[in-house]
Amino acid sequence: MSELRWDPPAGGDGGQRAVVPEPTGSGGGPGRGSIALLIFVMIGAAFALGIGVMRVIDASDDYGQFLRSSRDGSGPAGIPAAVQPVDSEEQAAERAEAAPGRDSRFALLDEIIEVLDREFVEPATFEALDAREAAINGILDALGDEHTVFIDAERYRLGSEDIGGSFEGIGATVNIVEGAIVIIRPFNGSPAEQSGIRSGDIILEVNGESTEGWSLEQAVAVIRGPRGTDVELLVRHADGEEELIVVTRDRIVVPSVESLPITDRSGQPVADIGYILISQFTERTRNELIDLLDAARNAGLDSLIIDVRGNPGGLLRATVETTGEFMDEGIVLRQIDREGDEEIFRDSAGGAGLELQLVLLINEGSASGAEVMAAALRDQGRAVLIGTTTTGKGTVNIPRQLSDGSVLYVSIARYLTPGSEPVEGVGIAPDIEIAIPDTGFEAGQDIQLFVAIEYLRGEYDPTAGADTEPQSGPEEVTSDDDGDSDEDQSQDSGSE
Repeated sequence: MSELRWDPPAGGDGGQRAVVPEPTGSGGGPGRGSIALLIFVMIGAAFALGIGVMRVIDASDDYGQFLRSSRDGSGPAGIPAAVQPVDSEEQAAERAEAAPGRDSRFALLDEIIEVLDREFVEPATFEALDAREAAINGILDALGDEHTVFIDAERYRLGSEDIGGSFEGIGATVNIVEGAIVIIRPFNGSPAEQSGIRSGDIILEVNGESTEGWSLEQAVAVIRGPRGTDVELLVRHADGEEELIVVTRDRIVVPSVESLPITDRSGQPVADIGYILISQFTERTRNELIDLLDAARNAGLDSLIIDVRGNPGGLLRATVETTGEFMDEGIVLRQIDREGDEEIFRDSAGGAGLELQLVLLINEGSASGAEVMAAALRDQGRAVLIGTTTTGKGTVNIPRQLSDGSVLYVSIARYLTPGSEPVEGVGIAPDIEIAIPDTGFEAGQDIQLFVAIEYLRGEYDPTAGADTEPQSGPEEVTSDDDGDSDEDQSQDSGSE
């Protein structure tokens, strides 16, 4: 066997050290007496050092609780000294030797929770805290991706119901606007509408709890609830008036596609142009759309307005199939995964709406799938976009079921337009930009819809002339009627 020691290299600088092997043996080493003396000195030094260390870390010593030698021994450092290891030295060694798996990565977090639970000065505060969910959300917040979110089992159940076309709640679409929870529109005949909830209302409180800092998912989960139960909403109307409204929840059936009657700027019914509202992309969207397109064709219509304002998106497959009804074997979107690999989604040949001239209405509430449709129909030359720039949600998310029934929505890819333009944080800009006043819908002044009708009739011209060609870029247009201000702003939306 051999041992290692430091020796100066031969003929070298005594300040330099080298590690060299040295064989063990009886010759040339220190005598037994010297060894015994050396051991005695070391034991004494260790004993003295032990007393000194105990003096420094003694919790009863006022200085020892806050002062300790710094790492280089140059002086005290302002860190707590009365910190005791949780494990013995043997246990610590065993932990260090363990493979760095999931347990070892989060063992420190468990220790922190145990210490807080045992010693935090306000125990009631800690007991009221869901430490597990707080830790999870802390990790997700650190990712900087607002679309990767944790949802508990009950919230996921509520949030997934509307993809199936029905849910229990108040019957309204909501969005986050500059950090506030805003009603985009109450559904026709819904409890929300019947109770006095209006488009543009800001929800300040739910059952007496402030909504400040709430996520969209949290708002939807709390406002929804079993049929027949009440929820109290403190809302601020567009005119600034605050009102406490009690809404009795009910079963809400939401068709994803509707064909509705429309009127033009003069208030006359429009019979020569079809109008279809797509609220979201669900499993039923394509079939519902085909039925309405067949009806439009039987009515002899050759132009159609598709309204995806406030549409939060939905299922990717449903979005691609629905968009494909207006295209013929074109690219619907490009998807880029974490490895940088691209997947291209195309529609199949044929479609029920290939012969129709299209205008697509969009706004800040048009997100995700709605943006996919808008970009695809624009890039394929199938539609003119009218309204305002969309949300900019260009992320593909999938739900991953966790062991307790909760779900982690994970951003797995970004999608691009058929022309390879990014959507995330940018949105889809309209060909013709139109602003609607805050009270425009309530006053019957849907200026975006009026311009769409005029465009399809060949009557639209912002300079009061006739201009039937699409604009080369976004053009801001205001109404010559009442209310020429900003568009009702929203982002990713949900239903309550």
